[in-house]
Amino acid sequence: MTDRLSNLVLAAGGLLTVLLFVYLAFSQPGYFSSPVFLGGFIGLEFLLVSLWMYRRIFLPIVVVAFLLAGVDLPVVASIWTAGRWFFLAAGAVVGSFIMLKERAQHFGLFHAMAIFAVAAALISAAVSRYPSFALLKALSLVLLFLYAGTGARLAAAGRENRFLEGLLAGSELFVAGVALFYLIGREVMGNPNSLGAVMGVVGAPVLLWGMLVAERPGVRHRRAVLYGIAMFLAFHSRSRAGLAAAFVSCIVLCLALRRYKLIGQGVVILVILATTAAIVDPEGFSSTISLFSTSIVYKDRDAGLGVFASRQTPWQGAMDSIRKHWWFGAGFGTTDNGQDASAHLSKFSTIEGVTSENGSSYLTIFTWVGVLGVLPFVVLILSLCAKVLRTVLWMLNTGSPFHPAIPLAIVTLAGLVHATFEDWLFAPGYYLCVFFWAMAFILSDVAPWAPLPSFSHSWRPWLLRQGPQVVAPGR
Repeated sequence: MTDRLSNLVLAAGGLLTVLLFVYLAFSQPGYFSSPVFLGGFIGLEFLLVSLWMYRRIFLPIVVVAFLLAGVDLPVVASIWTAGRWFFLAAGAVVGSFIMLKERAQHFGLFHAMAIFAVAAALISAAVSRYPSFALLKALSLVLLFLYAGTGARLAAAGRENRFLEGLLAGSELFVAGVALFYLIGREVMGNPNSLGAVMGVVGAPVLLWGMLVAERPGVRHRRAVLYGIAMFLAFHSRSRAGLAAAFVSCIVLCLALRRYKLIGQGVVILVILATTAAIVDPEGFSSTISLFSTSIVYKDRDAGLGVFASRQTPWQGAMDSIRKHWWFGAGFGTTDNGQDASAHLSKFSTIEGVTSENGSSYLTIFTWVGVLGVLPFVVLILSLCAKVLRTVLWMLNTGSPFHPAIPLAIVTLAGLVHATFEDWLFAPGYYLCVFFWAMAFILSDVAPWAPLPSFSHSWRPWLLRQGPQVVAPGR
């Protein structure tokens, strides 16, 4: 009944839109010679079609819209910079309407903390020195959490297998596409740190899990090659945060599934490649080791501050800002001078001397909302960590990779590790932030309630049609 009503509403909206444009075509024909108007018209049609197939395609469209707004393709980015927010707002409204009608999704601590977090962001914006600007940034977080809590969850509810198949296919296409751009000399991600972020948080962990659950050898080999490409691009980026996210998430996945042989094989391959390079080109190998030490291990070795030398300045700046705005923060999404605190994400590159504003998402949110507003964000992150931990314990007890929470938990873990060193976690305009919270809210639904070989939902959570049958207990 709900789907039928939603289709009727969309059909009525589409019909009214067509009638409106027919009227404009006769009364104001000049509009249809304007590229801006025609582009907006095409975008509106695309939005209506996306809403028509809301559960199936709207989530990937939202993620792609934010991704296109952030890539180094000027024409494409200029179109989607504003257009992405229309898609996010429409998705949030429609998702809320469907969820209120169906009332099939549960509401728990994680969702309550998300509500308190956006309330804290709004209060912080209201008492900021720059309330208008801070309020806009806080409203963007409201839209993101509203969509992630409704539309993103609806995209996976009842169709988990198809959702995960789409996640794997999208990751394969994304890694292959980025590799192709870099092969022809175009840094499509814009800078090294963004490349390391997407490969370390999304590409590597998802493809490694996809390799473990692949049914056919050909699929497994293809994903293994793409996983190798993702890891190579992470190394190529020289982003320590991206490398840390990739290594931690992949090692945890292998250890939890007891794939010790796979870890050993990876180490052996690295040793063989390093030994071969040292024998064939000793001088080149020596320079590579030197470059690795100076550009990855030590970002600012001359400063004499050790491995975290490049982080000392932003971390110290964050602590100074926290001391000045202890109770309510500087205002959500803003700095002391009223600038956009997430504007650095467009030049997200420590390689070229540009670092993030505060060097850590956790310091950043403390800076924005102060000690009175940070508590719900802390509980939200801890609740998310608990879901990741339960999924890892389930893997340890079963040794099975066939649970829908596994790739979501591994991506979430990678994101939490990466956010320790870069401050994108609560910047809704950044594509990785949108993807992360969509996966986090879906994980809140599918994570096992206990680290035992049983499930809390009545649907079969297996990605493949193999493995033992598990009877789901009552909720």
